[in-house]
Order: sequence, then structure tokens, then C-alpha cells
Amino acid sequence: MKVKMDRSKFSRRDFIKDAGVLAAGLAIGGSLITAGCSSGSKSSMDNGSMSHSSTKHKWPWPYQKLDPEVVRKKGYEGWYEAACCYGAMNAIISELRDKIGVPYSLLPVDMFRFGEGGVAGWSTLCGTLIGASAALTLIGGKKDYSNLVNELMGFYTKASFPTKGHDSYAKFKGQVQSISGSPLCHVSVSTWCKASGKKSFSPERNDRCAKLTGDVAAYAVELLNMHADGKFKASYELPSAVQTCRGCHDKGGSLENTRGMMDCIQCHKPHNP
Repeated sequence: MKVKMDRSKFSRRDFIKDAGVLAAGLAIGGSLITAGCSSGSKSSMDNGSMSHSSTKHKWPWPYQKLDPEVVRKKGYEGWYEAACCYGAMNAIISELRDKIGVPYSLLPVDMFRFGEGGVAGWSTLCGTLIGASAALTLIGGKKDYSNLVNELMGFYTKASFPTKGHDSYAKFKGQVQSISGSPLCHVSVSTWCKASGKKSFSPERNDRCAKLTGDVAAYAVELLNMHADGKFKASYELPSAVQTCRGCHDKGGSLENTRGMMDCIQCHKPHNP
């Protein structure tokens, strides 16, 4: 049965009175909702599922020095959770979340899953570099982030991976090391597979990349620690062969038809200027 409202008995005065009650109720309810979102509240913020409605966190974000070895192991474990990019970023951010809380507790690190296998398996830039570079940028600020990231990229191309720092807990101990000479996932994986004789989808290669994730995250923390102490100095220099190629092909050169700082000879045949 439908109940019809008797509009003749619903006066303008009744409407105003009821509207006032409704407005008061909304005001009270709204205050209860926003009370949990004030800048001083941490309730339900630690999982990054909510944001402070009125708090803006200026770049760069705060930093406290971390233990590279703790981060190295977390990076290794993080790879098995959600691969390289997430593993590197989470290894650093989770430690800062524990030490500092907000704003790190507001950052949804799951967004970095996209970088797996050089971005959704495309084997472009190694996911560890994407994740760790994001952390360096977040903390380094406008003045220093580029130099910090450049140092990390240079380190990656020259280092022997994986390091032995994981052997006390890794699934595969004493693995063959290789130097990629490139920041690309494709080159890094293929170079190691050739050196080790293992397949690119083997459990051994998985473990190698898990270790690599920890190694890159740990080095990023070493850079951040030096930066925090005011001791960071950019030291990476491009190989002479790369500088030679850039002389013609990069900005200001006679051809000026490319950009970049990677080793040209890995993909292009050498030629005389």
C-alpha cells in the first residue's frame, strides 16, 4: 500500500524546522568524519588507504638514515612478493614508514608493480632502477635528485651482480656474477644468462634478479645516507667510448641525432667520425 503525504498539513514552518534538524545532523556527522582526517591523526593512515584532507607534504620528503643491509634483504624478499620495481621501492619506503610514519605511510607502493620485468615484461629499463630512482627523487629534492639517480644508473652498469651479500639466506648461493654495461633489463638478464648458462625463466634467474633488487636498493640507501650527511658527491663519469659517440651524435655535435648516456657499441657498430 502506498502512503500519500497530506501536503495541506505540511506547512512552510514545518519544512524550515525539519530542514534545520537535517542541517545540524549533517554538521555533526561531518565533524565526526573529518575528525579522523586531521593533520594530527594517524588512525587508518598507516596502510596508505586514506589521505589527510588538508595536509600537503612538501618535496623533498624527510629522511632518516637506514641500514643498507636491512634494505638489501628486504629488496630480495620484495622481489618474491611483487618483482623488481616494487621490491626496490618497498625495501626503502617500508623502512622509512616504520621510522618516520607520515608521509611515507600514505604512499601506496603497490603502484610500482608496473615496473616488473622492465615495465610489464617489456625488458626496458630495469625495474630496480625505476623503483630506487623514485625513492631517490622523492628524498633528494629538485637540487640533487638528478645527480643521485645518475650515480645509481652508472653504478648499475659497472657493478658485478648479484653480490654475495645475500648468500646467508638466498635460495641459490654463490651464483655467477656478470657486468651488464647497460641499465636495460633485456641486456642485464641476457648477459647473466650467457655467463651462467641458466635460462631466462629459470628459478636461478629469478633468484639472481631478487638479489639484484636488494643490491640496487641497498646502494640507493648508501647514496641517501651520504646525502643526509652532506657527503654525497657525484663521481660517475661516462666511458670514453660513449663520450666519443656523443661528440657527433649528441647535443651540439655535427649530427645531433640522438640522446642518451648508454653504451652505444652494445647495439651499434663502431664507425669512424
